[in-house]
Amino acid sequence: MNADFINPFISALTNVLKTMAQTELKPGKPQKKKDAKSFGDVSGLIGMVAPETQGSLSITFEASLALDIMEKMLGERPAELNDEVSDMVGEIANMVCGGAKLALADKGFEFGMASPVVVSGKDHSINHQVDGPKMIMPFQGESGKAYLEICFNK
Repeated sequence: MNADFINPFISALTNVLKTMAQTELKPGKPQKKKDAKSFGDVSGLIGMVAPETQGSLSITFEASLALDIMEKMLGERPAELNDEVSDMVGEIANMVCGGAKLALADKGFEFGMASPVVVSGKDHSINHQVDGPKMIMPFQGESGKAYLEICFNK
């Protein structure tokens, strides 16, 4: 995958969490992903469609990081993952995808976005609905890890 295409998603994720939740994420090493198994506890997934390609983005959080972000964004910390945390993860995915969409539009690449879908639970699956290479990028936060996955058919 082209770094010029991936970097806006990475920048959008770090910017959204820094701005909305005062949370710093340190990016790790990107790698190819071969299966659908998640590395975290709750994932927001968004499909993207452009005339020349289709793809999807997922952002997965370990429960400890998701709960910390919830507390920083809304001032309350649930005891465990719940519907409100799932809604927050979906909204974060939406903001990240939207931020990347703006940056990519400046480079002449336009795409439409679907509504986010949230999946949670230990060892849940992330089904990208696109047949193409998957890239995963780990991030380390103060209270846990997040993972950005991107999959495009071209």
